[in-house]
Amino acid sequence: MTEQHSVGQNSTAVTVMGLGPMGSVLAETFLGKGQSVTVWNRTAGKADALVAKGAHRAATVAEAVAASPVTIACLNDYATLHQVLDSAGGALQGRTLVNLTSGTPAEARAATDWASEHALGYLDGAIMVPPPLVGQPGSVFLYAGPREAFDRHRATLELLGDPRHLGADPGLAVLFNTAMLEMMYTTLNGFLHGAALVGSAGVPAAEFAELALGWFMPVVLNPASLATQAPSLDEGAYPGDLGTMRMNLNALEHILRTSVEQGVHSDQPRLMKDLAERAIAQGHGAENYFSMFEIFKKG
Repeated sequence: MTEQHSVGQNSTAVTVMGLGPMGSVLAETFLGKGQSVTVWNRTAGKADALVAKGAHRAATVAEAVAASPVTIACLNDYATLHQVLDSAGGALQGRTLVNLTSGTPAEARAATDWASEHALGYLDGAIMVPPPLVGQPGSVFLYAGPREAFDRHRATLELLGDPRHLGADPGLAVLFNTAMLEMMYTTLNGFLHGAALVGSAGVPAAEFAELALGWFMPVVLNPASLATQAPSLDEGAYPGDLGTMRMNLNALEHILRTSVEQGVHSDQPRLMKDLAERAIAQGHGAENYFSMFEIFKKG
């Protein structure tokens, strides 16, 4: 598909739609790196600061899309995305949309079908860093969809961070994002619950953090150690020579009992114990804790 360019447009032109905290940072990052930036927001006044820094304010969605070969959308959700872009009409044809809106894999795949109906190139993406890290070394952005569209706009996407193309399935970026957010929240909950446990004995959270984060996490739960186990998940091999699920159930029961004794919220450890019991009931008692993967794979 050949992209249409407006008169005077160059390869550094980009449009940003949705000027919430993240969208505004995206636009500002492009401006700071020499891009010609067009911005659009339903509340036009949110573009004032960016216009003062050199961005062009589009009066309509169609004008915004027509201003650049690629539009970066950072809106509330996919329903908003469709509501906004449906008003662009024929301006969508021949352009590329990079959608950084949060949602689900099914929504991303449906958006791809919608884009195809409008002759609009489409990449679905996920921002893996908070606003202050956008454009900084080490920041990562995930993308999924046609490789050709990704390669064509890679130079633009690299200005925001390290662009990782995950594959042609448009649902992969949001799926990876969801999986890693789950890791983040469960890790945070583990730390917070642990701090609450020792806090029930009057121990300051800072004292707990010194040992839990300064030693336990990097030594016992370090990423390299977990990474060595990843092939076992793919192979379905969980040898229990260094510890079995039954042994882990014993530890989980102690965590639950201690939580109850100390008057600390016990739903989280109770769920972990229940999952271990389910794994044992399904034949994983003599295997190691990574066999829990087989439980998580099932609906």
